[in-house]
Amino acid sequence: MALVNIDDFRDLARRRRPKIFFDYIDGGSFEEETMRANRSDFSRLTLRQNVLVEPQPQDLATAYLGKRHPLPFMLGPVGFLGLYSGKGEVKAVRAAHAAGIPFCLSTFSIASLADLRIVTDGPLHFQLYVLEDRSLCEEFLRAAEYAGVDTLFVTVDTAITGIRERDVRNGFRSLTRVTPDLFARLALKPRWLAEVVLAGMPSVRAVEHRPEFGRGALEQAANLSRRIDKTLSWKDIAWLRERWAGKLVIKGVLTPADAVRARDLGCDGVVVSNHGGRQLDGAPSTIRALPSIRATVGTDFCLMLDGGIRRGADVIKAIALGADGVMLGRAYAYGLSAAGQAGVAEVIAILEREISISLALMGIASVEQLKALGAEAVSTL
Repeated sequence: MALVNIDDFRDLARRRRPKIFFDYIDGGSFEEETMRANRSDFSRLTLRQNVLVEPQPQDLATAYLGKRHPLPFMLGPVGFLGLYSGKGEVKAVRAAHAAGIPFCLSTFSIASLADLRIVTDGPLHFQLYVLEDRSLCEEFLRAAEYAGVDTLFVTVDTAITGIRERDVRNGFRSLTRVTPDLFARLALKPRWLAEVVLAGMPSVRAVEHRPEFGRGALEQAANLSRRIDKTLSWKDIAWLRERWAGKLVIKGVLTPADAVRARDLGCDGVVVSNHGGRQLDGAPSTIRALPSIRATVGTDFCLMLDGGIRRGADVIKAIALGADGVMLGRAYAYGLSAAGQAGVAEVIAILEREISISLALMGIASVEQLKALGAEAVSTL
């Protein structure tokens, strides 16, 4: 079967991966209303078509996070990539850097920043969950500094975890070891099982040296989740701003007031994000929240967006409404789950082609021209 779009990779990933891990990627919280809105609200926007425009050389490059990149999107943080494909984080970062775009590693990863730095000298970012144990946070920050990370993304919308009903049914995060029942379920995907086992016993590398987190990825992830600081507040962001010399970006902002607070504390940007619809169900979609945030913070403050990106047209709509760049999550996780590094590379290529063709049909030669047009390039149904 030809894989021609992101949904094709999603379907193949669903068939090839154990349900417990596929549902972790694919699911949202409670009724999954916000997760669905992240997709459906894109469809309420239309693109402006222009014809008979004098052809110009096309340029998809643009600046976000203080640097110029060849594409207007990057690979955002997704936990447990090494459970979807053996050495999954390594495969994803190689695909990203082959395309010239950044990769952001999640705290909940099977690989460490040091592991990735061995295989690439490209741009690495790190996504931090602030823990109750500040000494462990300091360890994470030192590891990021040592690996040459220049941008730290602090996720702020998960101090209280939303109920993700698919995960509850599957036992994800409640299971701390591979039980006979879980092994029977995993063994239904023998190719996946062999691939992951051959890559080595999965563990959350950021905490595997700490015996209090237990052994193996399931137990370590459960213990790490319980230690996320539930009292996280703006004073902690101020502490991080003082502690971290690189770029600091707050991930999980949906209101203009929070974006302004982050800017005024000296943060370098925010990610307009609802955690992929996995936290507050009923929160607005990210594309709906974006325009008012941009209007409030002005043009000079970096806004990234994630949530619901499946098509090149989605990237165009996000850029037109004020995003400096877009962060992929599920889209590339589906590619990795379905076909490893080649799958991630093809997801990147698909989005690049779709952006290129759509901009040409709109009579727009570059992402910079799209940004200049802004909301004039889209309209609401």
